[in-house]
Amino acid sequence: MIRTDDKAVKKEAPEVFRLIQMYMEDRKSKIPQMQLALVIIQKNLIIEGLRDETYIQLCRQTTNNPKERSLMNGWILMGICLSAFYPSFRFQACLMGYVCQHISSNVFMNNDFIALFASHCRQLLERSSRHNSKGTSPKINIDYVERSLKSIFHPSHFGSSLEDVMQMQRYKFPDRVLPWIQTALSEAMLHLNCAQVEGIFRVPGDKDEISSLRNVCDRWELTAYSCDPHDLASLLKQWYRELYEPLIPYELYNECISCLDGESAIAIVERLPTLNRLVLSYLIRFLQVFAATENSSVSKMDAGNLATVMAPNCLRCESDDMQLILKNTSKESNFIKMLILNLDTTFMDGIW
Repeated sequence: MIRTDDKAVKKEAPEVFRLIQMYMEDRKSKIPQMQLALVIIQKNLIIEGLRDETYIQLCRQTTNNPKERSLMNGWILMGICLSAFYPSFRFQACLMGYVCQHISSNVFMNNDFIALFASHCRQLLERSSRHNSKGTSPKINIDYVERSLKSIFHPSHFGSSLEDVMQMQRYKFPDRVLPWIQTALSEAMLHLNCAQVEGIFRVPGDKDEISSLRNVCDRWELTAYSCDPHDLASLLKQWYRELYEPLIPYELYNECISCLDGESAIAIVERLPTLNRLVLSYLIRFLQVFAATENSSVSKMDAGNLATVMAPNCLRCESDDMQLILKNTSKESNFIKMLILNLDTTFMDGIW
């Protein structure tokens, strides 16, 4: 156990160790593994000082562990935990060093599952470094834990950062500069002439159909365009909304909602990181098709209405104050509306 004067850490550390042993099947338990992982995560989210202790315990339990199943469970649990909370800045380098020791240069060639788990953990730690440890999921529940587990074996387009999405597709689409999931869903909507569907982006899709379509996309299989337009639109919004970091970074949020004219809004877009700028420009170019008079006159979704439904998927207010969030809603919409009406997106022609 790490040296600390924190009474809460001293009290909870032995309990977390017991839970880890139960998850790894080194200690008998009738509690399902997903429930055990959830309890471990919840304790660490409540007591920040417990986080390094938890990772130290996981490192110890996965060092020279002769039990293959226990070892595998330990690495899986580390990956689940890293999806929900990060170690302290001072311990991050140590954990990264430990993880990298277990990554072979031929991870996929050797069928080394520990190396695969370690590679996943490294990716999550790199995300932590890129985003200064921000971005913990706002809603931790069993579904979240199960998605985290699934992402270890089958990475999802949803809930990942833009960088991670591009990393996922580097072998399948090495020449693409935009996320496949973004362009695939957008092109499917254009193919179905969704721009002339009344209430598009405003009318919600069917929850079960959206879930099914999401699984299809995670298998890279969106080839048939027999989907309902509202299901496609809802899933596309979901992808933008669930990005690990918002499409428009937090540090530019206040400038965005303070914009008074199109010129100022465009200037902000030009300051975005290259990948964010390209993804946002593709989105705006896509929305400009829907906002065109010949389409909006049929769909009843003009630039203002489109901005209202899309702004929450591009901008995120960091405050928990509901009054402030509601107050900023119209300002967020106004910023996206100015981009739809003023941003020159012709440079996106031919960019995929």
